Amino acid sequence: MSEQQDVASRVVGTIRAVDGVGVVRMEDHYDTTADDLWTALTDPERLSRWMGEVSGDLRVGGTFQARFTSTWEGPGRVEECDPPHRLRVTLEPGTDEETEIEAELVADGNRTWMWIEERGIPVPHLPGHGAGWQAHVEDLAGYLAGRERREWRSRWEELIPAYREQAPGETR
Repeated sequence: MSEQQDVASRVVGTIRAVDGVGVVRMEDHYDTTADDLWTALTDPERLSRWMGEVSGDLRVGGTFQARFTSTWEGPGRVEECDPPHRLRVTLEPGTDEETEIEAELVADGNRTWMWIEERGIPVPHLPGHGAGWQAHVEDLAGYLAGRERREWRSRWEELIPAYREQAPGETR
């Protein structure tokens, strides 16, 4: 199998329901240092090259506006920021759509292991969020490798069946 086929078929995320709400988790290794991966996650200019536009007060307690390539758009708040190890933000704070995103980075030689979780997703929306997050982290890996960003929606549509297979019974 070629590297391109392997990337196209590999599922790096899991979805599950915990206490009635959905959780999406992505885990993977990246061929870069923790410091470089951290700035790809937190520097607005670099973030715009793989996930979307973010502007505002990006300090702990600060609020921001974001527009992702997935078409999600809205407010967020920085809850925790411990460079280059841990980042936690709330999207749509104070609303019924509020979710929390947490990322942790661990240096592993010249590579970095990272997991990202989004919690608080309505359970029926888990397959779409799982496919969406995988498309985003694939775009992150591509950006770090110097490749152009793919068309997000096409990749999302390719990934949906794999995440429907993982879905808790009521979301299939």
